[in-house]
Amino acid sequence: MSRKVVVTGLGAITPIGENVQETWANALKGVSGVHALENDWVEQYDLAVRIGATAPIPSEDVVSRVQAKRLDPSGRFSVAAAREAWTDAGFSGDTADTSDELDPTRVGVAFGTGIGGVWTLLDAWDTMQAKGARRVKPMTVPMLMPNGNASSVSMEFKARACAITPVSACASGTEAFYQGLNLIREGKADVVIVGGAESAIHPVTIAAFNSMQALSRRNDDPQAASRPFDIDRDGFVMGEGAGACILESEEHAKARGAKVYAELAGAGLSADAHHITSPATGDEGGPARALKESMATGGFEPGDIKHVNAHATSTPVGDIPEAGALRAAFGSEVDNMAVSATKSMTGHLLGGSGAVEGVLTVLALKHRVAPCTINLDNQDPKIDLDVVTTARDLPSGDMVAISNSFGFGGHNSVAAFRSI
Repeated sequence: MSRKVVVTGLGAITPIGENVQETWANALKGVSGVHALENDWVEQYDLAVRIGATAPIPSEDVVSRVQAKRLDPSGRFSVAAAREAWTDAGFSGDTADTSDELDPTRVGVAFGTGIGGVWTLLDAWDTMQAKGARRVKPMTVPMLMPNGNASSVSMEFKARACAITPVSACASGTEAFYQGLNLIREGKADVVIVGGAESAIHPVTIAAFNSMQALSRRNDDPQAASRPFDIDRDGFVMGEGAGACILESEEHAKARGAKVYAELAGAGLSADAHHITSPATGDEGGPARALKESMATGGFEPGDIKHVNAHATSTPVGDIPEAGALRAAFGSEVDNMAVSATKSMTGHLLGGSGAVEGVLTVLALKHRVAPCTINLDNQDPKIDLDVVTTARDLPSGDMVAISNSFGFGGHNSVAAFRSI
């Protein structure tokens, strides 16, 4: 079996689009998905942060009403994104065991989340408090467990090789690419559905992140609140949604005549073992080591990288170390990399962010265009990167694009894609 792994299908449901096509179009135009939250609980709890980036509810032809009742909102996003990716990959059947091209025992899932079914858990607590323990729904545990999303995707498509759940905070979605790459390279699967999802715009999570001073309080100007790399950044904006990709071995994709977007050339994974929220810095810091590992596993050099979709959450603490890690790993070649910070538009999807940004990175390679970064009015002088503020053409020829994710707890993951 070839060690080459390719991307053959894409799916997304995000604050800036109900599918991949709409998300990509708005990422190029610089459309913000951040808005004032209109939920009753904003006033009820007198929240200091009153903005967020919500995603559209999946339509009933994608997630039926009956199915939706048995899934946490994050699970609905997961199934919706995976369904789009599956269809985009052009498989002949709705599931692995109805397809002429697939052996279900050779189809796997790696689907990450940072928190899991937080809405389900906290709604169940509210129900018990108000109505008693007997009124807690019997599906509560399957809906709240963090592996519920991977499990739901696995059952949806009859993927029987494995169902892996990376739960590494905001690095979870990108870590799914790492897991999928290795599953195929090691011969354990021919096809892997990878992705990540989150639905955590809840009063408890907003209050908790605000207590950490991690969220933007720019309530009077929501669309300008997420401003990665800007000197006036004051925190991230909570987002929600999901992204998904179909990975295949090159032989498998060629045998069925599948279209190919890009090669998943390499991936990196590391831990800081440094601080629960602040990233390690310098040449030996975790982010830099994950970036270097993506090169080692992908067989490319810093000069091959022409585009970076940065983690870039818009926090005062996080953005500067990421810029330092890129320079520590890639040296002066960083000056030749077009850097996009798409959380400026989508907000921060936590465990789903890396998956959505992986989709956008693949599309940047495919279309040779780097999506923009909005709200960068005054770039922090400590961040010496070439940040893309309006959609920019990328060079022709062979090239690599990478997507970074770094999470609380010191989790670092990188996915590197090569043009086809």
